[in-house]
Formats: sequence, structure tokens, C-alpha cells
Amino acid sequence: MSTAAVIQLSQVNRIFQVGEQQVSALRDINLTLNAGEYVSIMGPSGSGKSTLLNMLGLLDRPSSGTYLLDGVNTTTLNDEQQARVRREKIGFVFQSFHLVPRLSAASNIELPMILAGIPAEQRKLRVDELIGSYGLRDRADHRPDQLSGGQRQRVAIARATVMHPAVLLADEPTGNLDQTTGKEVMALLERLAEQGVTLIMVTHDPKLGQRASRQIQMVDGQILASTET
Repeated sequence: MSTAAVIQLSQVNRIFQVGEQQVSALRDINLTLNAGEYVSIMGPSGSGKSTLLNMLGLLDRPSSGTYLLDGVNTTTLNDEQQARVRREKIGFVFQSFHLVPRLSAASNIELPMILAGIPAEQRKLRVDELIGSYGLRDRADHRPDQLSGGQRQRVAIARATVMHPAVLLADEPTGNLDQTTGKEVMALLERLAEQGVTLIMVTHDPKLGQRASRQIQMVDGQILASTET
């Protein structure tokens, strides 16, 4: 595993205004993640897990502090610059898949490359490669409502990795799947981690969390513990 830091959070705080009250969702977060790490983030509801994941995914900005991604201070970037970094360096896998309903499996996988302006010939080659490696060859032309939960999540993972991101963020990736399918999806995600992708997974399931090489426990917007196995 490389020891190069891919993510560095320094004194990150996130404060939300709720009516007349200020709510501290993240408090003085300091976190360094190295390239190729497999990390789980756990904690009770309201502990800040999802807020932290949104911050790491550049879907939200810190109220204070800095976030370096591959050495780039993302907190100084404007929205358009952040969107480009997000598209090029970060992949997302959600519990509810977030596929485009009217698009086929192949077109869903292709979408990030279209947004990035990648030529059609390159897009086709990459989509064909992923469809084959993720066991979706006979489902390429099917829409999400014609796919099983496991197939939809495989499409979502293929879409998340089509741009070769440095970081893959997974938010309860097996939450809507049965146990057997969940194991298959976890095996796929862990294979990506073995290939060098930095995998960060939010989960409520302690058994899933313990599979990661590093477990981060959050309580009340703070990192309570970070342990390695």
C-alpha cells in the first residue's frame, strides 16, 4: 500500500443553522487517509457520518478548516472547480443506487464520461469492459426497473469507477440488499480496494465495518477513535 496521503482534513467544522440555533454536525475533525486504504466510518444516527462523507465527496463545504484531496486545497476552489475535481477523483455508491430510471445499464455507466467530454469510442470501450467484468453483459440494455437490487448496485459501482477515481465513497452500500447479494457487492468493493482505490464506507453494520482495515468511530460530530486491523 502506498503511504501517500490522498485525503487530509485539518480542524474541519460544519455548522448548520436550524431556526435560531446553530448545530455543530462536525467538530474539529483531523483526519489523514492514505492512498489505497479501506476505511469504515461508524457511529449512531446523528453522529456526523453522512456529513463527513458529504464533505469528503465535495457535496458540502466545511464552515471552517481545510480539506486537501491529492494535495489540492479543495476549500479554496469555486463550485465549478470542485465539480471537476469531484468528477475526476471521486466515485459514489449509494444505498438507494441513484441510477437514472430512463437510461439503460450501459448508458448509466457511460454518463460520467459524457459529462467529462470523453470521446464516444473511448466511452464504448470502457463501458464494454466494465459490463463484462461486473457480470452485466446480458443486462446492458435493461433499465434500472428491469434489474435486481444486486444488478442495480453493480451498475452503480461500475458508474462510480468508470472515471478511475482515486477515492470511492460508499454510503450503506448493502443497505437495500439481501444478505447473499450484499456479500457479493462487498466482495466487489473490496476487490477495488485491493487494486488501489481508497475505499471509504459508512455503515451501521458492525460486522461490515470490521472488514475494513481501519475503523473510524464517530460520536456527536467528533472522531472518537480510529483503529487499524
